[in-house]
Amino acid sequence: MLKQTISIAVMASMATLAGGCASTQEVANAPVPVDAQTLQSNLASQEASIVNVIAQAQNQQQQHLDALNTQLQSLQQQMKKLQQPPKETIKEVQVPAPCEASPIGDKYILGEVESVFIDELNASFDTRIDTGAESSSLDARNIILFERDGAQWVRFDVMINGADAPGKTFESKVVRFVRIKQEADEKDDRRPVIHAHLKIGKYAAETDLNLTDRSHLEYPLLLGRKFMKDIAVVDVGQAYLHGKAKDLVISSHK
Repeated sequence: MLKQTISIAVMASMATLAGGCASTQEVANAPVPVDAQTLQSNLASQEASIVNVIAQAQNQQQQHLDALNTQLQSLQQQMKKLQQPPKETIKEVQVPAPCEASPIGDKYILGEVESVFIDELNASFDTRIDTGAESSSLDARNIILFERDGAQWVRFDVMINGADAPGKTFESKVVRFVRIKQEADEKDDRRPVIHAHLKIGKYAAETDLNLTDRSHLEYPLLLGRKFMKDIAVVDVGQAYLHGKAKDLVISSHK
């Protein structure tokens, strides 16, 4: 019984010693307590350091932006200089004094004789510009009237290749008929009228031409007052003011 009591006492003492050692080790490893004032001071120091770093970075960025703005302004000024024309090329435009109004306005001036091109015949004709005649007429031979699709047509020859060569045959729709009286004791001459497109130099116009044999007359084509009305005036002292065609169709009477 004594031995058991001694054993229990020894074991209890060892347990007490072991527990004391463990408590001492835990106390040694525990963190050192920090008071609130010290913690607040450390946080304030760290915050000031971070703010200082951010301020320095912003200052560097602002300096970089200022440098870029300076370069941009310099480039803009250079572009303005390039877009402006050189001073020596700028000249003041002198406005001419207004011309006096022409007594004939904007009318076309024709000579007493002109070279006239007829589109439909593809030929240029020696032409008399006659203010004494009312209508215009073309030298045509072998005039034959016929009907086509219910309309009146005419077939005729024009001496395009000269008086000694066969005439060239054309066909055209008749726009109307006119009666021309040459002499007081003669009967009226009923003539078919065709529509034609003419060119005199750079001037182009349309007119009606009556077809008749003009072999006894000086010019194969005659343009009368109806053609010239409101568009042209005639200088009887001039001829071929708008050029003379080389392959001009002339009258066999010449």
